Amino acid sequence: MSAAATARFQVWLGAFQERARQQGISRTTLNMVFSDVTFDEDVLKRDRNQAEFSKPIWEYLDSAVSETRLSNGRAAMQRHRQVLQQIEAEYGVEKEVVTAIWGLETSFGSYRGSNRTLSSLATLAFDARRAQFFETQLIAALQIVQAGDVSAGNMLGSWAGAMGHTQFMPTSYLDHAVDFDGDGRRDIWSDDPTDALASAASYLAQHGWTKGQPWGVEVRLPAEFDYAAARREFTLLPSEWAARGVVARNGKTVPDHGEAAVLLPAGGQGVALMIFDNFSVIEAYNGADAYVIGIGHLSDRLVGGKPFQSGWPRGDRVLSFSEKRELQTRLTNAGFDTMGIDGRTGPNTINAVRAYQLTQGLVPDGYPTAELLERLR
Repeated sequence: MSAAATARFQVWLGAFQERARQQGISRTTLNMVFSDVTFDEDVLKRDRNQAEFSKPIWEYLDSAVSETRLSNGRAAMQRHRQVLQQIEAEYGVEKEVVTAIWGLETSFGSYRGSNRTLSSLATLAFDARRAQFFETQLIAALQIVQAGDVSAGNMLGSWAGAMGHTQFMPTSYLDHAVDFDGDGRRDIWSDDPTDALASAASYLAQHGWTKGQPWGVEVRLPAEFDYAAARREFTLLPSEWAARGVVARNGKTVPDHGEAAVLLPAGGQGVALMIFDNFSVIEAYNGADAYVIGIGHLSDRLVGGKPFQSGWPRGDRVLSFSEKRELQTRLTNAGFDTMGIDGRTGPNTINAVRAYQLTQGLVPDGYPTAELLERLR
């Protein structure tokens, strides 16, 4: 870091500390913490160089629900069986779902991150790209230290500020972390995962988790399926979907666990899912469909569920980040507004793709492919 950049960081730190004081952070806490906070250039490099190409969902799931992760997950569930049962009884969130979050976030506590959270957050808050978000997180981290839940030196996590066994951002910690073992601290950092696992369950419970309802069920679509109905905002009871020919892979009607939508994470050529409200609850933890499906499928497999029965279009090439931005730009310019150009395939982009597919006489599954981008060009 250049001398000029170091000077700018120090000026920013001084101004930030004044703002922190106005939000209730004591001078004692600030002096203690910022005597050891440094600018971390590696954090900025990692923030700038996040993967240009996202993994196809089938590759993501190959890792998320690998045999190794399943074996380790079942062992972890057995090892912590008593506390997981107590957490399930307290929060109404199934033990396998809590274990799946633990597994995907930190491989059951094996990779919790060794970055100093306060330095990471200060670096990212100083940077202009997402300064307000990370300054909010930095204030929250200071509140945690000031409350005595963890020392500044032991507050460790990922380069982006996610902490502990279940990778809570500081604001999520303040809102949802719990002291489940009764030692007076909400400790998600220690080798004992009890508080972290209970905190993940608390998070899901407070976001509306319904015990006994699936996150999703793999389904079979009829040959004449109306792909325009496969959108998040269109929901029916499973019995009503069955009347349209949408049934479980075994041919039976999915039980009426609640209203459900049909989701096609890889378009009409991949796995079809009937998703329930619990899908959206996991989505509050991490909004990526692949993550939600990974958590859901891992939780099912941990308690004996089958692998997905349908195939994936493994021959397809997934669009890069820049290609997704180009697709969004071309769709919007053609009159199919994606409601933003962000390189992410969210519901608005899927709806725009579907609307374009309908005008072209294509199967309206909303799935963005390289062929579709080429057609738009």
